[in-house]
Amino acid sequence: MQYRLIKTEPYKYSWEKFVKEKKTFWDGVRNYQARNNLQAMKKWDICLWYHSNEWKEIIGTAKVVKEAYQDPTTDDDRWVAVDLVPEKQLNKPVTLEQIKQEKNLQEMTLLKQQRLSVAPVTKEEYNRIISLGMS
Repeated sequence: MQYRLIKTEPYKYSWEKFVKEKKTFWDGVRNYQARNNLQAMKKWDICLWYHSNEWKEIIGTAKVVKEAYQDPTTDDDRWVAVDLVPEKQLNKPVTLEQIKQEKNLQEMTLLKQQRLSVAPVTKEEYNRIISLGMS
């Protein structure tokens, strides 16, 4: 199993809307590195759901239920989408500031490549984020 972090602006597609809809396709990625991360996702991989811009926090987790396929928002076959379902909401969001202060999270791609919308997360990073969010 792999772990990823996916970013969304809450005013465009919030965690609450995702939970209400119970499933979504993750589309619109137009950065090659982020696209490669999306293509690498396998069924049942886990994604940390990050609200970017205003809130800058991880709020929950989602599972991949369908692996990469042609992004339905474009005819350009270079771009892909995956299907996700909500897994769990954290008891409390884990903020970007908290992540920056955690010694064991200093190498997170979120901190190193802040503009990347789909990023890998190590198992150790994932476990620490979940620990912070569920305590």
